[in-house]
Amino acid sequence: MNLRRNLLFRHLGLTLLSLIMMYPVIWWVGASLKSNQEMRLPNLFPANPLWSNFKNGWYAIPGHSFTDFYLNNAQLEFGILITTVLSCSLVAFGFARLDFPLRNFWFSILMLTLMLPGQVTIIPQYALFHSFGWVNTYLPFIVPHSLAGGAGGAFFVFLLVQFIRGIPKELDESAKIDGCSWFGIYWRIVIPLTKPALVTVLIYCFLWNWDDFFGHLLYINSVDKYTVGLALRMFNDSQSVQEWGQLLAMGLVSVIPSVIIFFLAQKHFVEGIATSGIKG
Repeated sequence: MNLRRNLLFRHLGLTLLSLIMMYPVIWWVGASLKSNQEMRLPNLFPANPLWSNFKNGWYAIPGHSFTDFYLNNAQLEFGILITTVLSCSLVAFGFARLDFPLRNFWFSILMLTLMLPGQVTIIPQYALFHSFGWVNTYLPFIVPHSLAGGAGGAFFVFLLVQFIRGIPKELDESAKIDGCSWFGIYWRIVIPLTKPALVTVLIYCFLWNWDDFFGHLLYINSVDKYTVGLALRMFNDSQSVQEWGQLLAMGLVSVIPSVIIFFLAQKHFVEGIATSGIKG
């Protein structure tokens, strides 16, 4: 009886804490259905929900709809994700499996970049990319990721190195006996076995770059290339009277891709973080 009572109180406490944590999201959903007049009222949900906030907000920016901005985001994310997985997995495989001069030294240098504040490199990076003529393109985001750099590149390499080191080297020796090259070992053996870690890298990379408002603001100047985050900022200036319900509705829609990606890949995400070897 005492055990059941303890479990009941524990679940009630967790439920209460969950509701407290979810309150801002619940308020956000309710506010996205309100008119400007109802926005100052204390009630969570309006008496007459304005579902039109979603439709009107989608087309609120003159000359564009949020479909254009989502397609821009998808194009940018696709380029970043593909280049990140290929480059970071290749670099991690080299550090974990290949024996070359000063390997530990270069790996230490890579790890030191994790402690380098991003604010220190903003001006040199912008000057470099501006000299290349890459401003107002997606190249400042895609090219660094193709070299195992960009947002989180060093962390991704470190994560994959630790995972690959947990794979028995006997598999490499067996592959060599069968005539497999180093690239063949990487592609045929290591990549399939590091699937949980690669999914973790994809999730982190997607979330960090989807929310990279400052980077997009810095390098993208043309409305035709705007991402969703920049479109939300421009939303404030698109109307003489600010429709807060429409803005909150579009903000709510903007987080849906991140939520969907996380929940669909949650199993691999947890496995990639918690394990460092082969799953039986």
